Amino acid sequence: MAKEGVEKAEETEQMIEKEANKEPAEGGCGDGSHRLGDAQEMRAVVLTGFGGLNKLRLSRKPMPEPQDGELKIRVKACGLNFIDLMVRQGNIDNPPKTPLVPGFECSGIVEALGDSVKGYEIGDRVMAFVNYNAWAEVVCTPVEFVYKIPEDMSFPEAAAFPVHFVTAYVMLFEVANLREGMSVLVHSAGGGVGQAVAQLCSTIPNVTVFGTASTFKHEAIKDSVTHLFDRNADYVQEVKRISSEGVDIVLDCLCGDNTGKGLSLLKPLGTYILYGSSNMVTGETKSFFSFAKSWWQVEKVNPIKLYEENKVIAGFSLLNLLFKQGRAGLIRGVVDKLLALYNQKKIKPVVDSLWALEEVKEAMQRIHDRGNIGKLILDVEKTPTPLMANDSTETSEAGEEEEDHEGDSENKERTPFIQ
Repeated sequence: MAKEGVEKAEETEQMIEKEANKEPAEGGCGDGSHRLGDAQEMRAVVLTGFGGLNKLRLSRKPMPEPQDGELKIRVKACGLNFIDLMVRQGNIDNPPKTPLVPGFECSGIVEALGDSVKGYEIGDRVMAFVNYNAWAEVVCTPVEFVYKIPEDMSFPEAAAFPVHFVTAYVMLFEVANLREGMSVLVHSAGGGVGQAVAQLCSTIPNVTVFGTASTFKHEAIKDSVTHLFDRNADYVQEVKRISSEGVDIVLDCLCGDNTGKGLSLLKPLGTYILYGSSNMVTGETKSFFSFAKSWWQVEKVNPIKLYEENKVIAGFSLLNLLFKQGRAGLIRGVVDKLLALYNQKKIKPVVDSLWALEEVKEAMQRIHDRGNIGKLILDVEKTPTPLMANDSTETSEAGEEEEDHEGDSENKERTPFIQ
């Protein structure tokens, strides 16, 4: 399976290289949009309700126009993250009302500027955070969430950049204060955040990185970390066998019983950071049993014990920091530092695979199966495979169609690399 992963990665790299030479999509208005009467429309992935993959639809929606302080972006690529899977299930605090367009990051070309926008011009190549609505041909988002991208950065790379690299950077340098000679344990080392963490750690001298990942990913990612363990192994004993004192930083996206294990591995003055709870996701739909099990397994933290052992426990949510806590200025500074590292060839987004909008169900299943190495990208201009095209579901915003049966996607071949 490792060999298959390497072959897929090579095919994806070839697709990324060809991305800049793609012809515009046929039909519509020549810019990818469509007209019904006098109204311009666009394609967008719509979540019709919380639940399984059958709740996702490719629909036509009215094209948004920028408000004061916003930019309108012609989207080229969108990032697909594990949080999107949790949103689909309704497995988040205070979920928004459906129907909605998922997605929190994209890349593309500035198509229009709202009033009072400065520093950008029509035609600029950009990447952006979006508070939902990213999985569409056009998005509008406030200027404080938009960043110009280097000329040599492809749109798929740019869409893979914001969420994962900003998350990794803030946790390592802003929260945990990573310095020379320290050690880090990161779970899901083969995922997008895990690979970003590994690359950023390599920019600091003598940092030891311990990683956990599925065995089939080990061959592909073995050179990115110092020590690699199977995700189902007793990694606590494995780490202590190598470093009896433990580690300085634990980055946990799993939660459940891994919280107690992570705290037990911390050296004095070490920092444990929880930034996800993927152990709560087991089936295609939200599982109250998995939620209760994960909650029950979380070690109840005693502040007196933290005081006595000189340990730090923290949490990090990038989307809350941006959209609820108003720290866009802090994040812009982080992005500037990350782009400087990119221009110095010290970091580079790892793109697992490219998928058409029509293939969003298959792409999301790949994340659910934990089959990706790096980031999955929705390529807005990519043509779906014939099999995918026959299975696509496209409606008008007000249209209705017969429900898919949950689990149908398991019987279909996932071949995102075939043009």
